[in-house]
Amino acid sequence: MNSNEKTIEKFDEHVIHSYGRYPLAMKKGSGRRCIDENGTEYIDFGSGIGTNSLGYCDEKWADAVCAQVRTLQHNSNYYYTEIQAEFAEKLCETAGYSAVFFGNSGAEANECAIKIARKYSFDKYGKGRHTIITLVNSFHGRTIATLSATGQDVFHNYFFPFVEGFVNVKANDIEDLKAKLEDETVCAVMLEYIQGEGGVNCLDKKFVDAVYELCQPKDILVIADEVQTGVGRTGKFLAGDHYGRKADITTLAKGIAGGIPMGACLVNEKCRDVLVPGTHGSTFGGNPIACAGGLAVLDRVTGEGFLDEVSSKAAYIKERLEKCPEVASVSGLGLMIGIELKTKNAGDIAKKALGKGLLVLTAKTKVRLLPPLTISYDELDAGLDILTEILEEA
Repeated sequence: MNSNEKTIEKFDEHVIHSYGRYPLAMKKGSGRRCIDENGTEYIDFGSGIGTNSLGYCDEKWADAVCAQVRTLQHNSNYYYTEIQAEFAEKLCETAGYSAVFFGNSGAEANECAIKIARKYSFDKYGKGRHTIITLVNSFHGRTIATLSATGQDVFHNYFFPFVEGFVNVKANDIEDLKAKLEDETVCAVMLEYIQGEGGVNCLDKKFVDAVYELCQPKDILVIADEVQTGVGRTGKFLAGDHYGRKADITTLAKGIAGGIPMGACLVNEKCRDVLVPGTHGSTFGGNPIACAGGLAVLDRVTGEGFLDEVSSKAAYIKERLEKCPEVASVSGLGLMIGIELKTKNAGDIAKKALGKGLLVLTAKTKVRLLPPLTISYDELDAGLDILTEILEEA
């Protein structure tokens, strides 16, 4: 039995089998490559589902995190820390928001957004105006509330009853949106500009414009779930910037702290005072170590030319993929890419890629790529060579 197999056997004996895992026991990583227990190297086109935004163990990021570990690893949110203050200031300035609440995950960030939307409406209009519209094929998390918000039946079985007050609209269907907004109990519309788990599908600009234009006169809040799309993933700091729109509430997680658990719920001036002491909290939210990692990520992502380079790499990937006969279409923005195949199965492709030293993801019927934002062109070429070779196999 090799080292990989020993780790997997021990793991499976003691860890709940709630994931469909690939047979890879990861030992360490550097840059955009990781090494398994047997010493096999892999190019990573998944970055921990978009979380290792600067790759593995980026030197400046690691130095910042380690320095914070040796200074102060945790404090209660009854007290203040300079590192959280600095991170909050830079994050709000970069994203264009008034204030932020820190949690530990995308689901936590979305839970916070749901609570803010409902309390905003309760404070202003009274009880009963609590319905939140989400989109068919959306994904907002795995807690009971965020699962209730998720517009995919595949995630709903077993966990009934769900939290009330969520209704779904078909993505890009303006007439369906108009009809659902006639309900006077609606307090918010929650959307992903790109439905990641739903298949890397971008919303039409006309539909996004309609959401904002229809909600504003009714004082219905817009919540943008940018857990996967935010912090530079699409070539702009927020995916909403591609649409020229700024939601009342935007949620972030995944790549925000470079691999350390963090979620953030950003609010505009209208929503900044909705939560008051006692209405929400998170023991580990705004943890000093996570904030140090977050600052290191922001410093890099906001550097001159960084996001332009993300867009250039994205265009390069798309150009190469579209030359492959097996590729039916390429969706997404920036380094969030979905590959629809003509004849092959995405899950089979991911397994074959693993066997050849490349880590990729899937989303519905598509192969999904979320490489580190720092990936080099040489690494892109090496990974794309492997992927296209597999796709072109008879």
